[in-house]
Order: sequence, then structure tokens, then C-alpha cells
Amino acid sequence: MSAVQASPGKEASAESTLVLPSVVGKPKSRFRPTTAGWFARGLAWAALAWFVFAVPGNFLSPFDLHGEDIGHLITAAVFVIIGLSLNILIGYTGTISLGHQAFVGIGAFMAAYMEVDLGIDFWFAVPIAAIVGGVQAAVLGAISLRLTGLYFALVTFAYGVFTEESIFGIIGFTGGDAGKAVTRPMGFQSPTAYYYLCLGFVVVVLWLDWRLTRTKGGRALQALRENPRVASSYGINVKAYTLLAFVTSGVFAAVAGALFAHGKDLIVPQNFGFELALSFILMTVVGGLRNRAGVVIGSVFFALMEGGWLFKTWLFDTVGVDWLLEDGIGLPLSFVPLVLGPILLILTLTTHPGGIGQQIAPIKEWMLGRKFDIHTGKVRDVEVTDVRA
Repeated sequence: MSAVQASPGKEASAESTLVLPSVVGKPKSRFRPTTAGWFARGLAWAALAWFVFAVPGNFLSPFDLHGEDIGHLITAAVFVIIGLSLNILIGYTGTISLGHQAFVGIGAFMAAYMEVDLGIDFWFAVPIAAIVGGVQAAVLGAISLRLTGLYFALVTFAYGVFTEESIFGIIGFTGGDAGKAVTRPMGFQSPTAYYYLCLGFVVVVLWLDWRLTRTKGGRALQALRENPRVASSYGINVKAYTLLAFVTSGVFAAVAGALFAHGKDLIVPQNFGFELALSFILMTVVGGLRNRAGVVIGSVFFALMEGGWLFKTWLFDTVGVDWLLEDGIGLPLSFVPLVLGPILLILTLTTHPGGIGQQIAPIKEWMLGRKFDIHTGKVRDVEVTDVRA
């Protein structure tokens, strides 16, 4: 029962008290999957685990993957870490980097230099490469933090070109055109074992990224993306938190570079050109900014397109996609990512602003035990604050 009392200064009497009937609605029932629903979700999770863990090791799999195939999967795991690192910059702070290949390359050559020239073990070389990646990001960020948007992107682009033309040309550091040959760590010499090691690093980076977004600093980063001036008015140090994002992104990228170096028989400076930086940005935006699942899938997709390996698999080979691209229209498979990437970007900006993450949101929520809703995760418009100019 509820009552509306008389105005202040007057005593409420029985006549001045209005008694309203209590209306109690039925509580909204919480959706719970049925037994069959949980079983279906379990099968979906089992299929995903089988694809990620069993297929690369040729366990209970009709496919027969060899060393080259596993090498592409290793590259996919490395690209996932790179995509997550870029998502911190573009997705969380709205700052774009056009020189991310420099951070990956320096991480790769630093790990290779320490192992080949200094004889340092893999387990020490990777953390040192990560520190170097964070330091270079801190130095570059401290110099260019006065700039924002397009100007900051141009600074990162200039740094990427500078790294390609100067640092990667130091023969004592990179080996020059001959490159550096790096061996995999003890116990992980086989491509399959090293793939599982890279998966372990992916899990660690995903966990760190998840923890970051749930800290005070992570919330501050996302406030910067919405509006730096408003965030500053609430006491958030815009420059300090932007630098934090840049350093974190640099650390993740350097770790990915170190893993990339050990996953290849030979790394050369040509592996880290500007077209690689474009692929990194495309896979992150197409995957879906601020959506880890989307970024992971987008990164894997672009990694498997590198060198056209995806179109040489059994699925595409049966319909002759590689023949159609190379012999039909004269497009080398190695150029497919640079052609297909912009097309996917246009489709993302016009039809699915949330990227792959938006498209898989209903399935992801369903697998997490929630009701399937085709409209889940729908994004109507592109947020212009995602890349501030």
C-alpha cells in the first residue's frame, strides 16, 4: 500500500490521505536454456575446441595438415595478438597507428638478435623484446602526444618508414637482406608444438586485455574515445592514459613480433613493409572495434589470406578459386588481402559498422547461455570518435 500525504505545514488526516491500490506485476522471468539447449551449446563449444586444438594436431581430424599449413596457423595466432594490440589504440582510445609494423618488426629482430648473436634463451628474449617494444612506444608517444587524430597517425606512419629505411637496414641488428634464422625454443621445435605455445600467449594477452578494461585505467581509456575534453573535465589525464594505451599496444605488438620471428625459418626486413601495417588496420576494423571475438576472427581471416593460403585449402580448391583469381582475372594470391581488405572495409562501414563482431554477436550470446536474438549487437552507425581526425 502507498499513500500521498498532505502538503507540508498541514496535518495529514484520514480524509487528506489518498490510498492507492498496490499494483504488483509479475517479475520478469530470466531466460534459462532447456536441457536440449545446453546440449546444443555444448556441441558448439566442442566443435570450436576441436577446430582450434585438435585439427592443427591432426587429432580426430579428417584433414592432414603439414608443416606449411601449421605455419599459417602460427601466423594467425600472431596476428590475433597484433589485432588485440591495435584494438587498444583504435578501439579504446580512438587513436590510429599507421606504423604498427615497426613495433612488430623491432620485437621480431630484437628477439632474433638476442638469441642468435647474444645466445639468450627464448624465455628471456621474449620479455626483453616486450620491454623494448614498450620503451619505443613510450618514446614515440611522449614526443607526439601533443598531436591528435590525423597528425598523430602521420607521425606513426613516418616512424614506420624511418624504421624500414634505417633501423631494419642495420646489418648487425637485422642481418640485412640475408636476414636472421631463428630456431624455436626447446621442447617446441615442431610446428604443432610451437602453435600450441603461441595459443598460450594468445590466452595470456586476451586475459590481460580483459583485465585492462575492468580497471580504472581501462575505463579512463574508453572515456577518452568518447570525448577527450569531457574526460579531461572529470580529472582524467588524457596524455598519460593515451601514453598508457600506446605503451601497452607496443608491448603486445613486440611480443607478437618475437613469436613471429621464432615461427619462421628466416626473417628479413622485407617482411615488415607498410602493406603489413595496412593489413593490421583492416583486420582490426573489419573484425570489429572493441569486440575481442570479432578482432580474433578478423585477424585469423586476414592471416590465412596472407600468401593466398586460404584459397588453396580443400574448401576453395574444389571450386577453383585460386585458378579464377590467378589465371582468370590475373590477381596474384599474395595481393588478395590488399584487394579484398578494402572491399570488406567498405562493407563494414556501410552495412555492418560493428564488423564481424556485430555479425557473430547473436551466436556468441547464444553460446554463452543467453536467448538467441538476431538483433543482438546491432550497430546502426559508425562512431566517428573511433578514428578522430
